[in-house]
Amino acid sequence: METKLCISCKKNVTNDQGCVNFKCPNCGKYELIRCTVCRKNATQYTCPSCEFKGPN
Repeated sequence: METKLCISCKKNVTNDQGCVNFKCPNCGKYELIRCTVCRKNATQYTCPSCEFKGPN
């Protein structure tokens, strides 16, 4: 089983009920995973594929 980590804080989100995963809104190639805390705090993330930064 693959461990899913938050793109911002690198926390394991396996048991995080409020986490989300979505394709990069810029390139659509990389699946981004965000934990509840980073979503709530609007912590910035960077897509490893295209260097897109969010949230904006």
